Amino acid sequence: MTDDEPRFEALDIPPDALEQGGIEVLRAAVVDGAVSIALRRSFDDPATWGRLFIDLARQAAVVYARETEMSEEEAFARIRAGMEAESLDPESFN
Repeated sequence: MTDDEPRFEALDIPPDALEQGGIEVLRAAVVDGAVSIALRRSFDDPATWGRLFIDLARQAAVVYARETEMSEEEAFARIRAGMEAESLDPESFN
């Protein structure tokens, strides 16, 4: 692969999934500044996705706290604010 060819930077598979197996339910990537996703329905109750999104937000807040000057609480509040703003935008679902 040359330097000018597109490259995808994948994350590692979580260690517990490697050890115990599992099913990937969500893959997200940023492509040209937009989010591109693939997902499986995966759950009988759609509310489970809400719990998954909150778990993701909490883990993202931990990463922000570790890698920036922002506290975990501040990062989580900003993530929630972004989710709320996006949920109120009728044009955001496409």
